[in-house]
Amino acid sequence: MRNMINKTGKTTLGSRSPNAYLELLKAFPPRPISSEEELLATQKVIDSLIDRRQLTPDEQDYLNVLGTLVYEYEQKHEPIPDIHGVELIKALLDEFDLRQKDLVPIFKTESIVSAVLNGQRQLTATHIRRLAEFFHISPAAFFESFKDKSEFCIMVLLPGLGLIPGIELMGYLHLGSGTGF
Repeated sequence: MRNMINKTGKTTLGSRSPNAYLELLKAFPPRPISSEEELLATQKVIDSLIDRRQLTPDEQDYLNVLGTLVYEYEQKHEPIPDIHGVELIKALLDEFDLRQKDLVPIFKTESIVSAVLNGQRQLTATHIRRLAEFFHISPAAFFESFKDKSEFCIMVLLPGLGLIPGIELMGYLHLGSGTGF
């Protein structure tokens, strides 16, 4: 896309200008974040950009760079805990200020909701599908993510039976032998 310069000499929305981008870089040079103070300063710049009604392509690019730096810092220093299953449901209820009775359409009765939330009853595939639709998230969010492959196991979804823990996968894989599943 060609740069469009109006009569005042400013770049118009929808165009890129090396000078405009350089001005953003001079005002707040993006650098890897290494402290809480630097994080707060970067977030302040991000907030000021987000508060604008429309961003130029240069401002969008700059915002992406700053967002990436914040993301990298938070991954190293403020990891988000991996919550799943019932803990995820409880967190979502809290986040959206909902109560157990709000989940009755998913579980059919309030006693089933209570049993699931108290760990007395397992989530079924139908529950997970309905919860994912209700909260507009992926069904995968309800499953534990395995970072250590030795803990990885198959979970089998069988119609009518729900979620059934399967076999320990690592003991059955024949890596490098050309055989396996």
